[in-house]
Order: sequence, then structure tokens, then C-alpha cells
Amino acid sequence: MSVIGGKWKSIILYLISHDVKRFGEMHRMIDGISKKMLTSQLRELEADKIIHRKVFPVVPPKVEYTITERGLSLRPLIIAMREWGLENVLKIRHYT
Repeated sequence: MSVIGGKWKSIILYLISHDVKRFGEMHRMIDGISKKMLTSQLRELEADKIIHRKVFPVVPPKVEYTITERGLSLRPLIIAMREWGLENVLKIRHYT
């Protein structure tokens, strides 16, 4: 759980596994995450070899993130967590 635990990592992995590759794109899609936090989470996922960071030698700098084979093995878990969350959020909202 330390590899994908926390508020943001599962969301980031879900996006990257669905072909979202650029930092700015992820930042726009994840409501409430700061640039500093996104950078930190991406670095941790890279250190754990869940994602790969590729820097292109252009100006302005271009960086793309892709999911590794190890990261892809987590995809069924991430999707199951998403489905569980959607089902339970709807149930909680129904009762309140």
C-alpha cells in the first residue's frame, strides 16, 4: 500500500494508464492537487518504478510520463478501487 497509498497516487495512475502523459494535463484533471504535490507523487511513483519519466531535449522542456509493466500490473486494482468508490459514494449520498 505504500507504493499506491494516499489521496493522489491511485488517481495519477488511473490517468497515466489511460494515456494522460503530460504534467499540465494531469494537473488540470486532478481537482485540488497542488503542483508541488503532483511533482512529489510523480517522483515517488518513478522511484518505485511504477511510472517512467521521459525528458525530451527541446525548448521549452517537454516531459512525458508513461506507466511501466510493473505499474500496469496495478491497473486491475486501481479500477476495482475506483468502482468501489463510485458505488459507495453513491450509497453514502443516498443516505444523507
